[in-house]
Amino acid sequence: MTENAVLRLRAERLARATRPFLARGNRIRRCQRCLLPLKQCLCETLQPQNARSRFCLVMFDTEPMKPSNTGRLIADILPDTEAFQWSRTEPPKALLDLVSSPDYQAMVVFPASYASAGREVLTMPPKSGKPPLFIMLDGTWTEARKMFRKSPYLDQLPVISVDLSIVSAYRLREAHADGQYCTAEVAAALLALADDENAAIGLTEHFTLFRERYLAGKPHHQSSITAAEPESV
Repeated sequence: MTENAVLRLRAERLARATRPFLARGNRIRRCQRCLLPLKQCLCETLQPQNARSRFCLVMFDTEPMKPSNTGRLIADILPDTEAFQWSRTEPPKALLDLVSSPDYQAMVVFPASYASAGREVLTMPPKSGKPPLFIMLDGTWTEARKMFRKSPYLDQLPVISVDLSIVSAYRLREAHADGQYCTAEVAAALLALADDENAAIGLTEHFTLFRERYLAGKPHHQSSITAAEPESV
């Protein structure tokens, strides 16, 4: 089993749980790494890539345990991705250290319309100087907005807003509005904009295969079937 930060966070969250976590489709026997049904496991297809860009996932509560989560796909392709449990008042010291590291240009990935007046908003990642550190708030859209509003330790960082003028391929949870995309889709777009082309292609291909196998493993699957809320950034 290839280790990564999301798998470690999932294990920590499960260890703290006081009762079993019952995700949608919990009766299906799943691979404990990719969380897909055993017959649809994609672990043998993983092809990690190198990139100048780096990602940090700030994940809401049970998000690491959800089979539909796509944030962990980033960690599959970019093994140096970091992942932390979100806390409004007690963020992990390792997260604070990473965010303030002089080795990276840290920025929060979120729609520009939610940035407060006067906050720096970027539409393109910097391609010179220090490598970008993309901080992604990983949860449902409601949860992501809460994390954005109530994470004072991120307030001084610029916001990077990506305009994806495509129809989202994400059908694992239903989007609440146009322009909302899943975590992996946005990450792939950021990699392409940052000229990390091989990583962008690798993540896109990994996401496409994950989506196909996830949906194929759903009982009575039809292409029009959707589930609950979307994760968004």
